[in-house]
Parts: sequence; structure tokens; C-alpha cells
Amino acid sequence: MRVTIIALVLVLAASVARADDSVAHLEALAERGDAKAQYNLGLYYDEGSHGVPRDPAEAVRRYRLAAEQGVAEAQNNLGTMYELGTGVDQDYTKAAAWYRRAAQQGLAIAEHNLGLAYHRGRGVPQDYQQAVVWYRKAAEQGLPAAQQILAAMYDVGKGTQRDSGEALRWYKKAAEQGDAIAQYVLGVMYQTGEGVKQDYIQAYVWLDRAAKQELEAAIRSRDAAAAAMSGEQLAKARRLSGESARR
Repeated sequence: MRVTIIALVLVLAASVARADDSVAHLEALAERGDAKAQYNLGLYYDEGSHGVPRDPAEAVRRYRLAAEQGVAEAQNNLGTMYELGTGVDQDYTKAAAWYRRAAQQGLAIAEHNLGLAYHRGRGVPQDYQQAVVWYRKAAEQGLPAAQQILAAMYDVGKGTQRDSGEALRWYKKAAEQGDAIAQYVLGVMYQTGEGVKQDYIQAYVWLDRAAKQELEAAIRSRDAAAAAMSGEQLAKARRLSGESARR
């Protein structure tokens, strides 16, 4: 046992040394103006990782150095710092401006964040049509959160013409990637027959997947769906749900 403990201590010490070397290497690159190194150091200070203490203000400084050199991820993260007021005074206008710069480079999460800015009217005038434009760009790149909210916009006809078919299509895409809200909504659609043929088995499958992510509303709806099914239907639904979870 003592040998095992000593070995573990040595492994941990080696890991710390590698982290120190990594930070030192990035610092050296950053001093020479390397934008990616500045971005990675920003992440370290933002997260308090790799042996670096968490320092939001230093993270902002590093992100800015990288963002001004065009690193899209740094631009997006800097936008988030401004939006949340982390390490810098909260400023929605600056947040939206940095999101836009990253979104114009095609970064999906920034496209989504810019869509949210237009949706909420934070830092830009509220404009649901522009929100849909940016949500769609991110959704088409496969971002589940954007797919889910784009589906919701089609579902209620906000910023675009109401289209239950498009809503269903985007909910499915998001749900298949594990978005709990999309799974829940899709399950309710099958449960009620709204926008799709009523199917309690499919309802149970999707609601169960959302319920396993601890979404309370999904747990209640899943149990209601189960109560409306025959024993044979419920057994099939549970089998399908288990198969989908193993994929």
C-alpha cells in the first residue's frame, strides 16, 4: 500500500510540473504576441485551471488581447464576460459587439449568443427576425441550444411565420443531441398529438430521456403518459427508451 501511495504522489507531482511547464510555455508565446496562447491563458484564468488561480479580470485581459487579433473564441468569451459582468463592468452593448465579431467569423456559439441578444434586446434593439437569422446560422452548424430555440420560434411564430413542421424538425434535431427541453417538448407533442400524430410510446421515450436529465416537468409528463398506456405499450416504450439510452 505504501508503494502505491508513493507512486500516486509522484504521478500527481509530475502532473503539476507538466501544468507549470504548459503555463510557462504559453506565457512565453503570449509575450511574443501569440493570440492562441493569450486565449488559452484566458481560459486558465477564467476557469482557475492548470495550476493558475481563478482571476476573472486577468481572464478578460487575456481574452481581449486574443480577441483584438481576431480569435473568434476569445471574442465570444469576452462578450460573455461583458454580458455577465465577470471581471469587468457589465455592458450589454459591448457584449453584443464582441458576439457579432465572433459570429461574423461563423462561430456557432457566438451566433447563438447574438441571437439571444436580439431576442432579449440586450445591447441591440429587440428584433425577433434578427434573432431567428442568427439562431438558424448556429442551428445549421448543429448547436443543440440554437436548434431548440429556433424550433420554439417556429412553434409560436415569433420572428418568422408559424410552421409546425419546421418546429418539429428542429426539436427532433436538438432532442437527438440530448437537449432536455427539446426532448420534453417533443414528448409532449407526441403525447397530445399537437403537430404530430399522437403516439404514447414515442411520447414516453422522449419524456423519459428528458426525465433522466432531471427535468421535473418531464418526469410528471412521462408518468402521466405511462398511466395512459397498456402494459404491452409501456413495456415496449421502456425497451425503446433503454435502447436509445445505450446508443
